[in-house]
Amino acid sequence: MKQGSTLFLKIVIVLIGIPVLALCIFLVPAIANYAVELYPDYSFIKYLIFIDLYASAIPFYIALYQAFKLLGYIDKNNAFSDFSVKVLKNIKNCAITICGVYVAGMPLYYLISEKDDAPGIIIIAMVMIFASMVIAVFAAVLQKLLKEAIDIKSENDLTV
Repeated sequence: MKQGSTLFLKIVIVLIGIPVLALCIFLVPAIANYAVELYPDYSFIKYLIFIDLYASAIPFYIALYQAFKLLGYIDKNNAFSDFSVKVLKNIKNCAITICGVYVAGMPLYYLISEKDDAPGIIIIAMVMIFASMVIAVFAAVLQKLLKEAIDIKSENDLTV
């Protein structure tokens, strides 16, 4: 693959990470404060929201870093290596973790949406769950295909 296309993808990865960082800095505290306004008797709900949303941001950034590493392997012509398989496995695990964090936070989102009468909050959380599941399945399929390609390549190298 050309250096320019992987450079473009690396820039896209950085551009994906910047808005999520902005959301973590500005939107998460606003959501937590709003939840405390909805449930003033349960002030600990603020910390639950912080834990849930920041806990999903951590594997997201780990997955972005792993994708950045994968593009580095492609630049070095190491795309068909065990390192790439490991990177895809890490991306799959990060996506599963994000899915699990949002599933664990669904009762919290339900409480907020019930009090605010906004079912869109639950829909947004479900979109995040299903998107991370799709990414996990896609990474698992790519991981399996890459592993099989590496096995076929090593067999061909041994027969020649």
